[in-house]
Amino acid sequence: MTVRVLGLEALEAAARPQVVLDTVRAALIAHAEGRTTVPPPLHMEFPEAEGDCHVKAGWIAGGDDFTVKIASGFYRNSALGMPTNSGLVCVLSARTGQVRAVLDDRGWLTAWRTAAVGALITHAMSRPEATTLGVFGTGEQARLQVRWLAMLRPLTEVLVCGRSERKAAALCEWLGGHGLDAAPAGADEAAGADIVITATPATAPVLEADAVRPGAHVTGIGADMPHKNELPPALFRRAETIATDDHDQCLDHGDFGRAVRAGAVAQDADTAAGALLARRMLRSATAITVADLTGVGALDAALASALLRDADGA
Repeated sequence: MTVRVLGLEALEAAARPQVVLDTVRAALIAHAEGRTTVPPPLHMEFPEAEGDCHVKAGWIAGGDDFTVKIASGFYRNSALGMPTNSGLVCVLSARTGQVRAVLDDRGWLTAWRTAAVGALITHAMSRPEATTLGVFGTGEQARLQVRWLAMLRPLTEVLVCGRSERKAAALCEWLGGHGLDAAPAGADEAAGADIVITATPATAPVLEADAVRPGAHVTGIGADMPHKNELPPALFRRAETIATDDHDQCLDHGDFGRAVRAGAVAQDADTAAGALLARRMLRSATAITVADLTGVGALDAALASALLRDADGA
């Protein structure tokens, strides 16, 4: 049997933003309701190359397909003129176990899924009137987080904090070309925005808890493996509401788990992100809210199936 392979061009044609957002939202809600199968992810680190890789699998009950995904991030690649992220997704029938297709997405399905999840939960948890955004990171995911959130709410100012001034300036220029007012900023200035998103491969907190203002929302995207860390435990202690995309994963290797082990919060202090999307969230004007997102395999399954259907013209 010849396995069908779909390349990035075909997937990009099928990946309309609304399709991605709707699919990811429904999958997050299904996960919160216990209608998914998600085994623990496999992690590998490659310190000499400043790289990492994770393998995730998932299925939504009743779905036609399940997926096994390989996604890598090698953070020196940009200096070599190569993409930082790569990977592929294997789509298998949940009826027969046969391989339906391999999506040669080069890591983009993960990027789209992560961008959509971040945008959805950040929009849902932020104050309706919040319009300033502080983003930590200058890579592809930082760019996507800003762009996808801007699809859901107006942003009057974007403050970009990165380790490289050159990369921060380049991201601001790119955002400006897409109609967003963006400027480089220091850590405290970016952390003082209405909305804060961290999208880095950091191994230590990128901001101080005290720099986050009352009424702000913070979403952590990057701590998806045990050695990564973006948000300090003290921030979780200040939070009125904590959302996690997967309780067990975030407890094991997310920033939420670090906060629990530090004694900042109890291990049952979180709420499922999908549950917050299923209903209108109520929050006080001065509350600090935090979302810890580690990436859920069932969402990859849902998105891969949806894109495969669209690519087939179904």
